[in-house]
Amino acid sequence: MLNRLFGFLTRKKSPDVSGPQITRDSGQPRSSSKTSNVATPRSSEAAGRKAPVNQIPSRKASESRRPHFQDISAPRDCNFGEIPISKPIALALNDIGYTTPTDIQSRAIPPFLAGSDLAGQAMTGTGKTAAFAIPICEMTNPSQKSVQAIILVPTRELAVQVSGEIRRIGSRRNLGVVTLYGGQPIKGQIRLLNQGMQIAVGTPGRVLDHLQRGTLNLSGVKFAVLDEADEMLDIGFADDIDRILRVTPKTRQTALYSATFPGFIRRLINRHLDNPVYILSQTEDVETVDEVRQVYYEIAKKDLEIGLQEILELLVGEGQALIFCRTQINVDTLVRELGRAGRRVYGLHGGKTQRERDSVMKSFRSGDLKILVSTNLASRGIDIPSITHVINYDMPENVEEYVHRIGRAGRMGRIGTAVTLVQEWDFEMLDAIIGKVGDKLVQGKLSVSP
Repeated sequence: MLNRLFGFLTRKKSPDVSGPQITRDSGQPRSSSKTSNVATPRSSEAAGRKAPVNQIPSRKASESRRPHFQDISAPRDCNFGEIPISKPIALALNDIGYTTPTDIQSRAIPPFLAGSDLAGQAMTGTGKTAAFAIPICEMTNPSQKSVQAIILVPTRELAVQVSGEIRRIGSRRNLGVVTLYGGQPIKGQIRLLNQGMQIAVGTPGRVLDHLQRGTLNLSGVKFAVLDEADEMLDIGFADDIDRILRVTPKTRQTALYSATFPGFIRRLINRHLDNPVYILSQTEDVETVDEVRQVYYEIAKKDLEIGLQEILELLVGEGQALIFCRTQINVDTLVRELGRAGRRVYGLHGGKTQRERDSVMKSFRSGDLKILVSTNLASRGIDIPSITHVINYDMPENVEEYVHRIGRAGRMGRIGTAVTLVQEWDFEMLDAIIGKVGDKLVQGKLSVSP
């Protein structure tokens, strides 16, 4: 079946430009206009040249049409042994314990290996990092001492996480990975770049900083990934992304991943992706919600801390809890109050130094820290399988934010629990959330509940 899939992928077909078309399980996947060999690095006419910012124009799809979308996938019951990857990558995946691709992996890896650009709709926690890391590690040339792949992510924490995953997957191919983000001395990053790293993972701001300094050369890039693209644009990185991609070769292969596909994401696709395969997985947010037990408690403001203490008593010995607050002040206040109650707890937000944030995340990932209080900084892309409980101490501001938050507790098929504290002014948002998840969200009762 995989052979038939790749036969379709490499067959040339004139694009339909009549408008957006979404096709499911058609049996006739669209081929990319590019030609490529599976598991072979793509060549770049610009390899080895250094280009200043804004000198190389980006690829730009016609503004008069949208990409031609197709939904294709490998067999759902396949394993990684059935996907054409080399022995070093297969051994690395076995070392990690990866045997069966997730849904997004089975959909995205084959067309990316075959040379297509990708626009993938995927929630965090579905395995999307490996979905682009596996083909990139497969097709990157370790003997070429220059950056061949650039992965852009919205936050420093996600940059560290993605880099770690790529290092694990590429461990048996001796690939060099450099992580570029602010809050750390730039000299160490420059030193690694000078050593000849093949893969760079970074936040747009720090990547652009390196480009402007002349310490990062992207003229030999074969692969570009925009991870959590909607979040990057929400933060305000749109111009930075455009400037970065303009200095990469027009021949690059590009993948974009986003939880949603609003108009501004589609415009980004039009500007920077070449006739992409669109991996449309409309059920992934629902599937993620399905993997989380959801309960809410109505509670008065004066009883919030007492109610939280009662909830935490129920969690002792059950894993790790991630508590979300809306503001930095609320995080610091709650950490202080929980500390006074004798609990070991730390806070995470944008006001912390990078050293503090790295230290906290290291402790939480290792399992040494059982309770972490955070702003939405941790709601995107943080993949820690040992998180068993997510607690919305402050109600999220919208339904999408709720789904992202509770998804931290339902990772890769594991069952988690999400608890939401609802105050009297939160009922409108509660109704909106129930409208999304239905009867999956049930009401509980605490000793201090009204």
